[in-house]
Amino acid sequence: MESGPTSPIYTECKTDGTPEPQTPTKNRKNRGSGYYSPHLRRSLAGGTGSPSKEKSCDRFIPTRNGAKWENSFSLTPETQSENGDEGREQHTYRCLLQNELLGADIDDIRLSSEDGGLQRTPHKRRLFHYQSPSREPQDHGYSLSPVSRKSQKLLTSPKKSLRKIPRLPYKVLDAPELQDDFYLNLVDWSYFNVLTVGLSASVYLWSACTSQVTRLCDLSCEGDTVTSVGWSDRSSNILAVGTNRGCVQLWDTQAQKRTAIFESHESRAGALAWNGDLLCSGSRDRFIIQRDVRTPPHQFKKLTGHKQEVCGLKWSPDRQHLASGGNDNKLFVWNQSSLAPVQKYSDHVAAVKAIAWSPHQHGLLASGGGTADQYIRFWNTLTGQPLQSVHTGSQVCNLAWSKTTHEFVSTHGYSQHQILVWKYPSLQQVVCLTGHHCRVLYLAMSPDGQSIVTGAGDETLRFWNVFNKSRLQKESRSALNLFSSIR
Repeated sequence: MESGPTSPIYTECKTDGTPEPQTPTKNRKNRGSGYYSPHLRRSLAGGTGSPSKEKSCDRFIPTRNGAKWENSFSLTPETQSENGDEGREQHTYRCLLQNELLGADIDDIRLSSEDGGLQRTPHKRRLFHYQSPSREPQDHGYSLSPVSRKSQKLLTSPKKSLRKIPRLPYKVLDAPELQDDFYLNLVDWSYFNVLTVGLSASVYLWSACTSQVTRLCDLSCEGDTVTSVGWSDRSSNILAVGTNRGCVQLWDTQAQKRTAIFESHESRAGALAWNGDLLCSGSRDRFIIQRDVRTPPHQFKKLTGHKQEVCGLKWSPDRQHLASGGNDNKLFVWNQSSLAPVQKYSDHVAAVKAIAWSPHQHGLLASGGGTADQYIRFWNTLTGQPLQSVHTGSQVCNLAWSKTTHEFVSTHGYSQHQILVWKYPSLQQVVCLTGHHCRVLYLAMSPDGQSIVTGAGDETLRFWNVFNKSRLQKESRSALNLFSSIR
């Protein structure tokens, strides 16, 4: 005769770890608090198999590897301070704590900054390897310093010089009747340190060496106004002046007389770009006129592509490609022989006036969009692919690359009216300069690349020191880099 079903047998433990004799479950009643329930034990074990095969324990010991300071000290977040002095003091204090508490050997604040600050790899020790602990030389018993010798050397080590950009302009000039028009280009700085600015119907020259101001011409007698100015990049005294009637005039600034006049546009010529003896002009009539100033006035090429006013023109540093931006939200790239654009970019959703070629990276082009866009975008013109972009929060009016560092400056209109210096390719803001009360529509860079001048509708010209004079420290020395040797 077979026996009937019986209740399973469990082995339970008291809180002191002493096993309880095995007894049927149905005979157990009113267990005290010193026992674990088998159902609770099954739920803790997470299994669904036979209860007799389950194993459990009554203690959990967590790992405490995170409590080792030498492993986790470098993982603590380090706050970034906008003030350079405060950030340097915080970094020095953290190095000091690491020396005193963790026994680090940081004695030069500059080396710790280059190595990423406070990252320290713990020493690996082999198991069953016995050796006498190394004894470091103790500080002198009569030392009055509360810190160790390494920390004393750390505190007296020379600090890495920080770059400081003045927040105020070093010079402000009045510019009465400077037009508040986004599509015009009325300020340019020559390679021979002479600044030109178009004020209503007149063109003025300001010498940065002598601070002398000269009025070059006055078009009021012709019933015309100045809409663009541009210095020749080959001659020291040739200046191109675009007018509201669509004329482009050439002036000899030394003799103060007009040498040529070209009437090729049907509307105002708001953008000019020199390339040796080639002069390109962009107009509201949607065309770009390219001419050699040594040829007769009727000989020129007309570049067709834009559907609205052309407001930005820039030649590449190798003088092979021309970039143009228009009110049709398009950015085009042309070569010297084509009558149609060889590359078209249409990612912007507002007028493209701000255009700048990088002098450090071949084929890198930057462009900025107007009020409805507010983006600065970067393009690889060698492959025709977009690279990256950054939203500025305001209208982008001008762009200019630093001649000595991998940085660029942008000026803005609605609604911030600010000047921003950026790092490339990280696109981090270096400094924000304010002072203009209207849109910062005009920008030009000094010949040495250190200073910029900005003009706005508040009828002022402001001069800023924004870039370093030192040359690039990391230049390509490869023999394959043809552009480093070709002049």
